[in-house]
Amino acid sequence: MAKMYYAENPDAAHDIHDLKVNLFGEDFYFYTDAGVFSKKMIDFGSQLLLTALACEAGKTLLDVGCGYGPLGISLAKCQGVRVTMLDVNGRALDLAQKNAQRNGVRVDIFQSHAYQKVEGNFDYIISNPPIRAGKQVVHEILAGSYDHLNLGGSLTIVIQKKQGAPSAKAKMKEVFGNVEVLKKDKGYYILRSEKR
Repeated sequence: MAKMYYAENPDAAHDIHDLKVNLFGEDFYFYTDAGVFSKKMIDFGSQLLLTALACEAGKTLLDVGCGYGPLGISLAKCQGVRVTMLDVNGRALDLAQKNAQRNGVRVDIFQSHAYQKVEGNFDYIISNPPIRAGKQVVHEILAGSYDHLNLGGSLTIVIQKKQGAPSAKAKMKEVFGNVEVLKKDKGYYILRSEKR
């Protein structure tokens, strides 16, 4: 079976796509490829997540499981946050580097499984978690975020109801002591917890 998008080295044959997408009223250009998540378009969940985020310029943001970079790159450009992006998938990271340059954005990008190689703390952590990697990985992303957030910082994720939103919500409540549903649309939930 072909390695999935949450593998370090997907073995799918290359199939480069060139996307033009309007986010925050700006046009962005992204190269995508086989072996990365949602290669033909920016998935609905990611777009919904962006509509729920209002980040303060100059603050720090960590995009966990960044894929080819649409979330972190558009937030860096349009909301002026200092963005760090990570993914386990080497192919996705190569694309994210190219896409950041292509869209004139400076971001830090590196390979890491969840928070293994993450140093320091952030004001925001966001994720469209890799559901197909399994509940254990998703919950690791949720639980691990707490130790990498500044006080007053928040974790915001998008997850489909049928793919584990209720258990993710319960996990975030357990870890943070609070969780709110920012938006719900087409079965997708935007969940946020704050480190208090």
